[in-house]
Amino acid sequence: MASLMQGRLPINQDLLMMQKGMLLRKVRSRSWKKQRYFRLQDDGMTVWHARQAGGTAKPTFSISDVERVREGHESELLRSLAEEFPLEQGFTIVFHGRRSNLDLVANSVEEAKIWMQGLQHLVDFVTGMDQQERLDQYHDWFQRGDRNQDGRMSFHEVQRLLHLMNVEMDQEYAFQLFQTADTSESGTLEGEEFVQFYKALTKRTEVHEVFENFSADGQKLTLLEFVDFLREEQKEGERASDLALELIDRYEPSDSGKLRHVLSMDGFLSYLCSKDGDIFNPTCLPIYQDMTQPLNHYYINSSHNTYLVGDQLCGQSSVEGYIRALKRGCRCVEVDIWDGPSGEPIVYHGHTLTSRIPFKDVVATVAQYAFQTSDYPVILSLENHCSWEQQQVIANHLTEILGEQLLSTTLDGLLPTQLPSPEELRRKILVKGKKLRTLEEDLEEEEEEEELESELEGGQEADSELEAQLESEPQELSPRSKDKKKEKRSKPILCPSLSALVVYLKSVSFHSFAHSKEHYRFYETSSFSESKARSLIKEAGNEFVQHNAWQLSRVYPSGLRTDSSNYNPQELWNAGCQMVAMNVQTAGLEMDIYDGLFRQNGGCGYVLKPDFLRDAQSSFHPERPISPFKAQTLLIQVISGQQLPKEDTSKERSIVDPLVRVEIFGVRPDTARQETSYVENNGFNPYWGQTLSFQVLVPELALLRFVVKDYNWKSRNDFIGQYTVPWTCMQQGYRHIHLLSKDGISLHPASIFVNISIREGLEGDES
Repeated sequence: MASLMQGRLPINQDLLMMQKGMLLRKVRSRSWKKQRYFRLQDDGMTVWHARQAGGTAKPTFSISDVERVREGHESELLRSLAEEFPLEQGFTIVFHGRRSNLDLVANSVEEAKIWMQGLQHLVDFVTGMDQQERLDQYHDWFQRGDRNQDGRMSFHEVQRLLHLMNVEMDQEYAFQLFQTADTSESGTLEGEEFVQFYKALTKRTEVHEVFENFSADGQKLTLLEFVDFLREEQKEGERASDLALELIDRYEPSDSGKLRHVLSMDGFLSYLCSKDGDIFNPTCLPIYQDMTQPLNHYYINSSHNTYLVGDQLCGQSSVEGYIRALKRGCRCVEVDIWDGPSGEPIVYHGHTLTSRIPFKDVVATVAQYAFQTSDYPVILSLENHCSWEQQQVIANHLTEILGEQLLSTTLDGLLPTQLPSPEELRRKILVKGKKLRTLEEDLEEEEEEEELESELEGGQEADSELEAQLESEPQELSPRSKDKKKEKRSKPILCPSLSALVVYLKSVSFHSFAHSKEHYRFYETSSFSESKARSLIKEAGNEFVQHNAWQLSRVYPSGLRTDSSNYNPQELWNAGCQMVAMNVQTAGLEMDIYDGLFRQNGGCGYVLKPDFLRDAQSSFHPERPISPFKAQTLLIQVISGQQLPKEDTSKERSIVDPLVRVEIFGVRPDTARQETSYVENNGFNPYWGQTLSFQVLVPELALLRFVVKDYNWKSRNDFIGQYTVPWTCMQQGYRHIHLLSKDGISLHPASIFVNISIREGLEGDES
């Protein structure tokens, strides 16, 4: 195997068979299932396919795109075709981000195992590559630039490679670098010569300048010099001394440097490109917040119409929607349930052409994936449109499939005075929905039932009349009558067994904030359309904040968003709304903001609200924020970019003209954006050196979005990459921002290099 595979990946029989190629059946739907010839390429990192062996092949996917390989029985599509294709012969390739899964069926169980084992072997290899291997890309670039594959690179091939690398360089300067690296004077670059050329090409002059500002001899940073840098530039404060030793030990490549407690230029650059040098504070990455406060004190990662993986009218309903939502950290998922055939409830977007899935499949999927990403509670938001009979089936499925995971009574059997905390509800699934009566009445009935059971155990005979009484007990809120016909006619709309599963999250209609305060309890929750929530924020923003300090609110997208587009969640968060439900299947600005907030705190799906949004007496108004907030001024020097990708990779000779836009989202007065000028024809190492300034009144609510765009005077600038970070998780000093794609996938090694400085107060404020 050539390139990356050679000498670094243990070759096994599965990979050799995959390189020879194999006929597999590609399955898109129950009616579209066609044979294609799949082959692992010589680089060991890409899979191509053709209609037949020897036919025109085209790339299907890269190994780095693959998240995992699933067995056939885990695919709902392959399960639906089990009578036609044995499940043991099927497998599913799951990709990172929102790309659709690839379902394949082999001609035998043995061939399926070859592909499953081989692909997983490659995925594990790529995942396990250490940081140095990921940064060390010159081998890959050499393979791409060596057009005739003779192991040598001419200057003509180098010029072509520069275009592939997205950089336009003065020809004379490029030839000078080429000649310097060509130590054998052969007119071509081989092996180590190309490595030296690549290192010269990727030299970070702007980082050298920072290094030399603190290094007395320009060769190394002594321990004291590095401590000065961490304290003065990186704002590390008192921990700078201890941190300097840790970082030298972690990033200095030479053993002698580690022994002498000095940091070389290579070590300094490794630090700046690492998690420690990232704009996102690494202390905010694990769970770092207090998780013992009531549920209503947290923002909760929430999904709207979770079953949909496309639009709201004709899109596909799939359990894959739940898998993806739960794996990305969603803690509140929505289930629209309707009467289905054969007495089995189904899930789909009612009165539309969206496809249907069995409710029991959704519950089984939630049971399997609920706690793979986070141990904190999952909320099932039920939209129940079913008949009495199928509601009983819903209750049975929830109870039997979820088992101990389902929370079906209060944690201690006692009446609470506030909602439990995420910590208390670890690995529990809660049902949110309508309820026949209050929690107090439920607990009172449970007490009576326990007394009756106790009497029975004490020796009393349980005759059929008493058994009937016990069985009918949950229906006692229905109009009572000894006349059985009348009792049947007055049966409540909601099935008592389903009602009983709603404990802490009873859905109630919203009338007004005064009405809620007077008539509702802390465990009752209201839902608001995005337009209703917005108008309430404008009309009674402070009341909304106070409401959300003691009760949960859920906000959902407008029904007019048939394309599954999203709204900006920020203004709802500003009012303290906890469950701001999004169409998570749709990438874009709104989901960038959403993912940015929930990237912190271990990605657990719960983020603690600022203290002024947790106070039921708060004076905060999201539309008119006033003191005592500590206003701050933010200065961002956008210095340089590194290896920015092309938006349109099909145009080999096109080179980007990048610019950086910084956007702030927060309370209305803080929302702003500024951008640099564009750098012409350089996506490889553009330099801006421009400073942007922002003034922020409520930093606790602000998020920053860094967007890199390709300047285009004819139309809107093309998106290259972005990264969004909460203000409270942002590190000061010289930092790298590692860019993400539209789908939130790493664009490694693409990054921008910035200097962040935060000053207390507003510019010109002398107070």
